[in-house]
Amino acid sequence: MTAAEPRGTGLETALWRAVAVYRGLALCYAAILIAMNSGGYAHPLGGWAVLAAMAVWTGYASFAFGPASFPLDGLGRRARTLLAADLAVAAACVLATAWVETTRHITAGRPTLPVSWVAAAVLSWAVAGGRRAGLAAAAVLAAANLAVHAVAGTAGGIGGTTINGIVLLFLAGLVVGHVVRLAREAEARLARAVELEAATRERERLARRIHDSVLQVLAMVQRRGGELGGEAAELGRLAGEQEAALRSLIGAGSAPPPEPPGTGAGTDLRPLLTGHASTSVTVSTPATEVRLPPHAAREVEAAVAAALDNVRRHCGDGARAWVLLEDGAGEVTVSVRDDGPGMPPGRLDRAAADGRLGVAQSIRGRIADLGGTVTIFSAEGDGTEIEMTVPRARV
Repeated sequence: MTAAEPRGTGLETALWRAVAVYRGLALCYAAILIAMNSGGYAHPLGGWAVLAAMAVWTGYASFAFGPASFPLDGLGRRARTLLAADLAVAAACVLATAWVETTRHITAGRPTLPVSWVAAAVLSWAVAGGRRAGLAAAAVLAAANLAVHAVAGTAGGIGGTTINGIVLLFLAGLVVGHVVRLAREAEARLARAVELEAATRERERLARRIHDSVLQVLAMVQRRGGELGGEAAELGRLAGEQEAALRSLIGAGSAPPPEPPGTGAGTDLRPLLTGHASTSVTVSTPATEVRLPPHAAREVEAAVAAALDNVRRHCGDGARAWVLLEDGAGEVTVSVRDDGPGMPPGRLDRAAADGRLGVAQSIRGRIADLGGTVTIFSAEGDGTEIEMTVPRARV
């Protein structure tokens, strides 16, 4: 959204629609009172003329006021003109009461011709400019109400009806302006939170991709270069620097590719897992198909691959691993177990703090994105088992 675009489209549209509805309902109320009281007016035709002016402005304002008239970078000339015209029409209708009504009725406390219709101008100012603008509009209309008594020569007989109306105008400007400001701040915070969550999830997804490929290759080059020595050691050192730079500079990447058409039946997870079978890896799967949506199946398979890679890297070439696929009624569970030395308590937390995100991102992150859970059982000397559970309802 740029500065020239309407601000808070959803919120602003709802607010202006509410003001338009109020303006229309208040017009109906004013029309009923004018029809009932016109026989006692000093100038009955004047009352109908005021009602006609209110009706015309209500129709125009219902279309003119909206988010498009109030850009994000402040109130432009069009917005200021509309607000000034709205307040001027409301004040003029109030002042017309001194000419249309009789002095006796004004002294007796009969409300002004537009009655509560003028509050729509206060609401418009509050929505457009906050509580200060709402209070300013209320002050103008309060002065107009007092001027009616001054013009009619009844300034000393201002009744409770007039005072109550003025107080309500100020309350409307203050409360609505404050609520609108809070609503805009809440909407802005929600938008920022959604953007931050989306960016975080994308960084985690890309971190998994990089860990599964580039970072592992760089780590291997660094390790082998240090073992070989000489010029290879220098290459290993450079690879280590690039690995550290990549870990710190992981940012947003592209979205995952769309699923190809015609894959509604899902992908059988068994062939993806049996592809990892070898002399040191035993894969056990059910006799019947275990189908998941293609993206979910690929993510589960990638998590299993990351777990087996950890076995090779941390348990040595002679370590064995077992992969077990279980198909439940509402979930799919994949377990990866090894006969390695196991992990001491707190090792995973220390690895994540050091930027080694194999388990945190390549395994837990993938399964969490699918709505699943990862449970790790490990003890020194007893090997490690990683259990990944993905509910079908979420995949």
